[in-house]
Amino acid sequence: MRMRTMEISVGFFMLIGFLALVVLALNVSGLNLASKGTGYKIYANFENIGGLTTRAKVSMSGVQIGEVTRIRLDPQMLMAEVEMEIYPDVDFLSTDSSAMILTSGLLGQQYIGIIPGGDVDVLAPGEFIYNTQSALVLEDLVGKFLMNQVSE
Repeated sequence: MRMRTMEISVGFFMLIGFLALVVLALNVSGLNLASKGTGYKIYANFENIGGLTTRAKVSMSGVQIGEVTRIRLDPQMLMAEVEMEIYPDVDFLSTDSSAMILTSGLLGQQYIGIIPGGDVDVLAPGEFIYNTQSALVLEDLVGKFLMNQVSE
């Protein structure tokens, strides 16, 4: 009987450990089982998105306000068009807001940071943010630095 109790308790602790590992993996990957509800979609065009991917976060002042849902190449402008789903409780983004692609940490994941503008008109679903700043590509910076050193 004592051996059976020990086997059950070891199995129980193994199950708890496995569930903790699954929760940790979900938190690290950025996946959520609970959705924030359907929000509204806004768009932005960037010359270079770097390593931006779908499901990347969209944040304002460090607080996540949405996520990237789709990235495609705009055939008319030949720029990357990024579709973002903004949470429904964030209904105050002004039409002159700006969006930039930022990196969390030195080698971290890229995300979109939105800086609010001062206009009283707010972005309606389906509208574009026109003031954008593309991703900072480390290879381009190194190349420019090396070319500057060679030319001197």
